[in-house]
Amino acid sequence: MFSIFKKRSQSENNLAALGTDMHSHLLPGIDDGSPDSETSLQLMRGMIELGISRFITTPHIYWDLYKNDPGTIGAAHSTLNDALATERIDTPIRAAAEYFMDDHFDRLINSKAPLLTISGNMVLVEFSFVSPPANFKNQLFNLQINGYQPVLAHPERYMYLTGSKNVFDDLKDAGCLFQVNLLSLAGYYGKPPADLANYLIKRQYVELLGTDLHHFRHLDALRFSPQLMSPVNGLLDSGRLLNSKL
Repeated sequence: MFSIFKKRSQSENNLAALGTDMHSHLLPGIDDGSPDSETSLQLMRGMIELGISRFITTPHIYWDLYKNDPGTIGAAHSTLNDALATERIDTPIRAAAEYFMDDHFDRLINSKAPLLTISGNMVLVEFSFVSPPANFKNQLFNLQINGYQPVLAHPERYMYLTGSKNVFDDLKDAGCLFQVNLLSLAGYYGKPPADLANYLIKRQYVELLGTDLHHFRHLDALRFSPQLMSPVNGLLDSGRLLNSKL
């Protein structure tokens, strides 16, 4: 039995140098992530064992599926903070959001409603996995006009952009930051997203890394992927990552 546990320990990755995980779904019961506080605590314990020392959790605001707002997110954040205090887990966790770029997002922007930010003025946004929003350039521009810095969540997962990589150039020229999922680098979603993630890294287009953690299968992939640490260490060595400043 001792040899089994020793092998498991040696297989685990170490994300301590990253510091902050700025994209996860740890707030209990409000989207497709953690269903309850106990699950959230177990997932956080697992991430802490991997070296993560700060969390910025980003529940979906996707009006057709997850009608979240600062009220629902704030309440779930308080519930999780109470559970952390009860268990004496002294790890900072802040709540932001992952905004799906739909009509509801447009209404928020047009009404100048305050948005939940990762840090400072940075707002995490996502495209559909089927096709990009028809007017995404205008949406991102309007976001900037309102004083926000757009951060595009997991661009490597939008497979419809693989054949038109110039869109990534346009997005960078427009001032968009890119956040890549650690799970993509771990190979969790398959080879195409991993390849696109590494392409974006080679282009020096990646400023942020996040787990996009939803459940225990994600945690296991982060623990034991043999291909995760090489691109992560390369990004850390480059000095371009912003995670430690969040």
